[in-house]
Amino acid sequence: MANPHSRHSRCRRDKRRANWKGSMPNLIKCPDCGEFKLPHRVCLGCGTYNSRKVITIVEKEEL
Repeated sequence: MANPHSRHSRCRRDKRRANWKGSMPNLIKCPDCGEFKLPHRVCLGCGTYNSRKVITIVEKEEL
């Protein structure tokens, strides 16, 4: 097995770990209802995709 001959410093270790970060999703407004959604996906607010009704959205009733 290949093992390292010497230890990496804390600086080298932390520089490698510094690039592990998240990013904000690219959101766009739905042209029909104006709710924010991911591009190229069905709008969960109104159920449309490419200005066509694709799914029917059922509202949850409050208890």
